[in-house]
Amino acid sequence: MPALSSAQLKDFEPDAGSDTPLYMQLANKLSDGIVNGEWRANEALPSERVLSEMLNISRVTARKAIDMLCERGMLTRKRGSGTYITPKLEQPLSRLTSFSEELRERGFNAGSRWLQRDIGVASPVEVLSLGLSPNMPVARLKRLRTADDVVMAIETTTIPAQYMPNPHSVTDSLYGYLESKGTVPMRALQHIRAVNASVEQARLANIPAGAAMLHITRVSYLDNGAAVELTHSYCRSDYYEFVAESRR
Repeated sequence: MPALSSAQLKDFEPDAGSDTPLYMQLANKLSDGIVNGEWRANEALPSERVLSEMLNISRVTARKAIDMLCERGMLTRKRGSGTYITPKLEQPLSRLTSFSEELRERGFNAGSRWLQRDIGVASPVEVLSLGLSPNMPVARLKRLRTADDVVMAIETTTIPAQYMPNPHSVTDSLYGYLESKGTVPMRALQHIRAVNASVEQARLANIPAGAAMLHITRVSYLDNGAAVELTHSYCRSDYYEFVAESRR
């Protein structure tokens, strides 16, 4: 996507006659532009100087608007480089899709960095969550989920070994693998809660220790009701959000 032209950038000019502060108007206009795809993830936002000159506002106003969007997690400042659009994944809770599918639909380049792929004996928690018999073998997968090479989540998955006898055969999409074997999940139960990143999680996700994360526990089921997947995902709250639509 090419950079916005001067004429297009002028569309973000605040209304001096409005009662709403100029910086808030600009922040809202830039926010709408980001959501509507005027800029891509990791693309540089025009500098404070450029915004000031093109929109007939002070650099203080431009700075306050950018500060506001940085606080919202929509922009990220990189020292000595500029201000960039923060990659953000909005995942609807109303449909069951894979991480890779959601990212590709939104124009991101989905990737994985494998940390673990092996076979072991089911733990008591895995036995309970997946409805297994004691000591049954399970495949365990642990990886970093990335969007445009930015770590979005730390994911640990347990699959009964009968559905995945060789964990190393999974290369990218877990659901793509399961679908190829005729065992694609048809429904899932998810529990979401806020947690603080441990030292190890912070290191893996490149965030400060104690930073807010979303912990999602998902158990997925086949059409016959058998549990096929237990996944724990620790997602960066600054890059990841869930969207739920409610009707009455």
